Amino acid sequence: MDLARYSKPYIDGVESFLDFAYSYEDPQGQEIQCPCAKCCNIRWTRRNVVYDHLICYGFVKGYTKWINHKEWDIKLNVDNDMDYSRDDIDGLLNDQFRDVAQAEGVYDGPNEDAKKYYNLFEEASQELYPGCTGFSKLSFTLHLYLLKCLHGWSNESFTSLLELLKEVMPELNIPPSYNKTKSMVKNLGLDYEKIDACPNDCMLFRNDHKNDEFCHTCGASQYIKNPEVNSEVEPSKKSHRVLAKTLRHFPLIPRLKRLFMCSKTADSLRWHDEERSKDGKLRHPVDGQAWKDFDRLHPIFAQDSRNVRLGLASDGFNPFRTMSISHSTWPIMLMAYNMPPWMCMKSEYSILSLLIPGPRSPGNDIDIYLQPLIDELKLLWDSGVETYDASRNQTFQIQAALMWTINDFPAYAMLSGWSTKGKFVCPCCNYNTNSRYLKHSRKMCYMDHRVFLPMDHPWRSNKRSFNGKTEFRPLPPLLKGTDVLNSLQDFENVFGKKRKRSNDGPWKKRSIFFELPYWQHNLLRHNLDVMHIEKNIVDSILGTLLDIPGKTKDHAKARYDLKEMGIRKNLHPKDTGDNKRTKFAKACFSMTNGEKSVFCGVLKTAKLPDGSASNISRCVQLDERKLSGYKTHDAHFMLHYLLPIPIKSIFPDHVAIPLIRLCSFFQRLCQKVIILEELDCLEVEIRETINHLERIFPPSFFDIMIHLPIHLVNEVRLGGPVQNRWMYSTEREMGTFKSYIRNRRYPEGCIAEARVGIDCMNLFSRYLHRAVQTRFNRKAQNNDECDPSDGETVSLFPKKGCPLGAKKTDSVSLDNKSLSQAHAYLLGNCDEIQEYIREHEQEVNNHPRRSKWSKAKDHCQNFSQWFEIRALQEDVPDLIKELSRGPNSVAKRYSGYLINGYRFHIRQRDARRKTQNSGVTVVASTTSFASSKDKNPIAADLTYYGRIVDIVELDYFSHFKVVLFKCDWYEVKKIFMALLMSILTRDALTLLQNRSIATVLKPPP
Repeated sequence: MDLARYSKPYIDGVESFLDFAYSYEDPQGQEIQCPCAKCCNIRWTRRNVVYDHLICYGFVKGYTKWINHKEWDIKLNVDNDMDYSRDDIDGLLNDQFRDVAQAEGVYDGPNEDAKKYYNLFEEASQELYPGCTGFSKLSFTLHLYLLKCLHGWSNESFTSLLELLKEVMPELNIPPSYNKTKSMVKNLGLDYEKIDACPNDCMLFRNDHKNDEFCHTCGASQYIKNPEVNSEVEPSKKSHRVLAKTLRHFPLIPRLKRLFMCSKTADSLRWHDEERSKDGKLRHPVDGQAWKDFDRLHPIFAQDSRNVRLGLASDGFNPFRTMSISHSTWPIMLMAYNMPPWMCMKSEYSILSLLIPGPRSPGNDIDIYLQPLIDELKLLWDSGVETYDASRNQTFQIQAALMWTINDFPAYAMLSGWSTKGKFVCPCCNYNTNSRYLKHSRKMCYMDHRVFLPMDHPWRSNKRSFNGKTEFRPLPPLLKGTDVLNSLQDFENVFGKKRKRSNDGPWKKRSIFFELPYWQHNLLRHNLDVMHIEKNIVDSILGTLLDIPGKTKDHAKARYDLKEMGIRKNLHPKDTGDNKRTKFAKACFSMTNGEKSVFCGVLKTAKLPDGSASNISRCVQLDERKLSGYKTHDAHFMLHYLLPIPIKSIFPDHVAIPLIRLCSFFQRLCQKVIILEELDCLEVEIRETINHLERIFPPSFFDIMIHLPIHLVNEVRLGGPVQNRWMYSTEREMGTFKSYIRNRRYPEGCIAEARVGIDCMNLFSRYLHRAVQTRFNRKAQNNDECDPSDGETVSLFPKKGCPLGAKKTDSVSLDNKSLSQAHAYLLGNCDEIQEYIREHEQEVNNHPRRSKWSKAKDHCQNFSQWFEIRALQEDVPDLIKELSRGPNSVAKRYSGYLINGYRFHIRQRDARRKTQNSGVTVVASTTSFASSKDKNPIAADLTYYGRIVDIVELDYFSHFKVVLFKCDWYEVKKIFMALLMSILTRDALTLLQNRSIATVLKPPP
């Protein structure tokens, strides 16, 4: 390096360096860090540029060990595990500040990004303490901050920890306080901007109005007016004025660019086009008709799979965790649907775009606060923004489009402009909504669902069972976006809390989303939230069936409404003759107190699989015979799995069947993989089910939430599975926001600051070595990683899962019958043995005079003995020979086992717990005979349910070990003389979902 740069040895050395840097490990794209005296390993350039720089400027002084060009890999290659003990801080800085690192002349007056980059690069180069090689000042500080975010340390405790570390180790090079640490961390991430707002939600003080003080609509000041004080009191010398309302805007464009510039996430943004299954089933929004229609209308946008499709979710929440304080904060969240379904809805990949302040809900004026986001979306659509794609080493023009919004029903009105109250409440039926005002109940009901049935359906002409009229109107058409925009072309939007209402129609405004050029053509603009619909339906069903005061829909006023409508005369109120009391007949869905106790008892004693739901039994009050305090996911689980059990046992068929069909509808609607052809059957079923319910329940039961399931199937057809379009992820995120509150005076400020720090940590976590616990590699609750020393390299039965319990093992001696059954089961489910099974079947079938029953019986009973003899031949591998000899009679016994992330217990262990994890189900391949003389047996896959009674580990004399579940099986149907040869097990997720709840619950006789 000290040779003359024009000399041949120096030039040969440069060539040798470049050969080493490009050959030992693939560089990032075709670029490496340039080690010349000018670039100082900061800029990433191509080989020819590096060569020119090294000839012109020479190597940077002191760069004798090429640590930035993988020279340290030579030592690390001795032990592969050491490769994961280094944090990729250099990769983090280069990914996030690539424009700065490659910019020419950055040393001449660096901008703010350049200053951040050089400060971070300097801190990454500083030793944590003299002689430390494992951590730098930056990496250690980021590790500490990561622990703070993961475990919820307070700011004061973090500062105290830094002070203690500095006191114990004075030479430790760390920030002195939390504030200094936060400043360092924020340089890695993206900040937010504050935008002043009118206290009456009339306007934002931005762009041309940034320096204005008073609102142009209502005249209110953007500052809080100080209270008048006594003139004798000396006025305050402080000139600081407090803003009345502040919107916090987290710019979308730099956050989208960061997803592509990060080498850890750039690949996933093309998953929807390059890696997804394309078999016609609905798994992702890309499989829906709305996405396909968008691509058809905008082919230029669809050409590049990196162009981002976004979903917008919003809802209000109280950040103070108490209802005694009235406060409503509204976050605006964005999801990038380019990612796979297991990533796009996760909080680590969601984008907080806006934080609308309280204490009041923005209501119809939310469009005022959406203006900064809409401006960004218009820019991303019209011209796009240049960004770098780390996965392809390309610079391209990124574009983005908003596909739809996700919100509960009240927020639906705020974002769409269609009123969700009154006569035309349904946004799908729009002006064709069938509604009726109930005089006595003083509410609107939404019935007459026969309009959704086929024109030749017999119920259309059935007067007596419905509203006393025939129904021959056609199916109401959906309102297209172009029709909405045309009808609202001259609509004048007036915003602000002090505005005068001049329009009594269903449209309250022209939504700001119509400013997006493509919005009017989107097939699905606003989603109906399945989560809240399920919760409201469960409330209505439980309140009515259990006759809970204040929640039942079958009350005295509802009976008078029936009389007013002149239908169901048997339920009309009847005077007793003394003009003092009124008698009400029992409805077909009414229960006695004993039946209510049984109904609640089934839910109270339900033992559910671990992790499937919360402890629902705490919500059941047996003395009062009611349920209260359950959350949305509790309602989701009860509707799908629990409610059909007591309903089927207590109610007559004409009441139970439609309710069970309603539960089954939501269960199938919420599947993660949906066959497109099944949606038509599902749509027909829900239309008939809702009409069937009209024949049972009073009109007051049919609020808008009972009506909305009619439209859910069509939204699945357009937008894909509901998991990508419901509010669960957003609600969980808002619950996390509540934990960010440190100063109750400024809740939105606390959330904004914490969110910026969390985003930085999510970014940093992707560059840490695997041994560090982060949000991305945190172990699951049922972690089933086994000890590598206990693992076995044999391919026949690889080691999976791990046992449970403090005393995990107990030796047991198996009798001959159990041992032979376990060995036979193992042989029947080993892929390597299938060719021998077919060979034995062929030998047995060579006896033409024997019946099929005797052949099958012979094959099942004698295969193990035949196989042991067959394995003695020379053409059989050694492992197969060891397997043929059978297991040791002494086995290990466990009371619990973790496998594939799920927990399994034996029945005896389950008896002491509130959860049940002993239920299993398998699909068995069986050959069924009607009798021993049956010449045409039927081969089929049958479902068996069972309970685990024992978990044993068979030992094949130290060659390999196998864990088996011994179960008591329950057949779904009676099978005569069925021979079980092999059992085809499902994966653990299917196993969990198909557990037999009925084997644990105790339904009434």
